[in-house]
Amino acid sequence: MCVTAVESRPAGVALTPSPGGHRPFGARIKAFVALTKPRIIELLLITTVPVMFLAAQGVPDLWLVVTTTIGGYLSAGGANALNMYIDRDIDALMDRTSQRPLVTGMVSPRECLAFGIALGVISTVWFGLFVNWLSAALALGALLFYVVVYTMLLKRRTSQNIVWGGIAGCMPVLIGWSAVTNSMSWAAVILFAVIFFWTPPHYWPLSMKVKEDYARVGVPMLPVVASNQVVARQIVVYSWVMVGVSLLLTPLGYTGWFYTLVAVLTGGFWLWEAHGLQNRAKAGVTGAKLKEMRLFHWSITYVSLLFVAVAVDPFLR
Repeated sequence: MCVTAVESRPAGVALTPSPGGHRPFGARIKAFVALTKPRIIELLLITTVPVMFLAAQGVPDLWLVVTTTIGGYLSAGGANALNMYIDRDIDALMDRTSQRPLVTGMVSPRECLAFGIALGVISTVWFGLFVNWLSAALALGALLFYVVVYTMLLKRRTSQNIVWGGIAGCMPVLIGWSAVTNSMSWAAVILFAVIFFWTPPHYWPLSMKVKEDYARVGVPMLPVVASNQVVARQIVVYSWVMVGVSLLLTPLGYTGWFYTLVAVLTGGFWLWEAHGLQNRAKAGVTGAKLKEMRLFHWSITYVSLLFVAVAVDPFLR
């Protein structure tokens, strides 16, 4: 979900790893790691581990945390690899994705497909054997939802792709809770909803920045098919709902004063940034002066701070 620097070359022109098609072992290892999209998985784990602390109302079993983290990485990594396999045609045409391993030729499509499937199978078995089968089912469901529902069915067909496709990114919250309790709770559902309403206003600012990329390949992200004013208004709506939902944990008795304080302060600053973006869009500001990436970068900080507060709060009650 981060914009990466790319070489100055025409989009869609694959790089040749080296003369004669030689692919160094070290570079190949890095390429397979890149298939899992580690930067995105960092965000998923940030929402998994803190929930385990909340579910345990203290420090969860550390071995359980380790096994859940490993399983989560394998499952999300498999989903991301399969996403790259399916999207390899448009990845080759987008500047933002033009250095992904399938585009550069460092990994072949067949290798990527086998790698993604293998990670999916291994992660499911891992969760079942070392965590519990409820968590295994949730992880497998998240993988299938991301690959089939989002990547194959929604992404290239509707501007609401990231809204409903984002459900896959909400699942780590449920996995973290189920890993500790082998059950579900309203606390987990509320945090699931926080991530659900967080995802669109997190991703749409980035989509505004790179909308020409998406337009080039015919992917109807909302900023491609709607004006900046419409996108900014949707961002504000989702932001208000997200902040409101985040405050439900305390009146329901799941969190105390510390979480509430962090949720109010970070949520308030989010709304300030969201309304600032909307005001600039209404004024017809475009280009760098729109400053849409300010909200994108803050969204990552926001979710990190909020879930750290989820983990710390049980110790201060």
